Amino acid sequence: MLVAAAVCPCPPLLVPAVAAGAAPELDAARTACTDALGVLAAARPDRLIVVGPTRRGGTESYPEGAHGSFRGFGVDVGVRLGRTGATDGTEAAVPGTLPPSLAVAAWLLGRTGWSATPIEGLAVGESFAPERCRNIGREVAAGTERVALLVMGDASACRTLKAPGYLDERAEPFDAAVGRALGSADLAALEALDVELARRLMVSGRAPWQVLAGAAEDAGLGGALLYEDAPYGVGYVVASWS
Repeated sequence: MLVAAAVCPCPPLLVPAVAAGAAPELDAARTACTDALGVLAAARPDRLIVVGPTRRGGTESYPEGAHGSFRGFGVDVGVRLGRTGATDGTEAAVPGTLPPSLAVAAWLLGRTGWSATPIEGLAVGESFAPERCRNIGREVAAGTERVALLVMGDASACRTLKAPGYLDERAEPFDAAVGRALGSADLAALEALDVELARRLMVSGRAPWQVLAGAAEDAGLGGALLYEDAPYGVGYVVASWS
């Protein structure tokens, strides 16, 4: 059963070495992510499942200890999912297996020194249909084991003229609706997110959020919105459910 969840954005820019001189601009987002992970630890789950988007078509599972790297973003920073968390760069030569969203999650968990419970990773295709996402969530939360979710994903990438997807006037209201839904643990609103609009707005978090909605169906959790902003024209939301 699901006992807690944290929702965090997944831009590699959260890693200061990737952001370089722009790193301070996301300090508030990093702090909010740390607070959300604190809620997960306080719930004392038996297992933490990290859910993130992938552009590949299937579902991918990653065991604790799986490696990732930010070498593709120009820095020799390696991460490991659980156990030792972030590395000092000596692991950068190890071929990365984690998709970027789960690598960012591994970095966040390593930064906070997560050791409360075993971890596993689950990447879901950004194009997955809502019902498929909900079914994955239901499977994740099935049984009597106390499960917590760390759900990674960004909102729209079309908030400004310089955004990756350029300016789209539909982006801000879409992101506002996402913020309200995640901040209030509104499962119906998450389930109703428009798949095609999310695709056009370059929303990477839609599928993971709908996995969360499926997992939380019988959990009775309440939500709190910890951060909502659009630096670099991309919507980032941090929320905690408990």
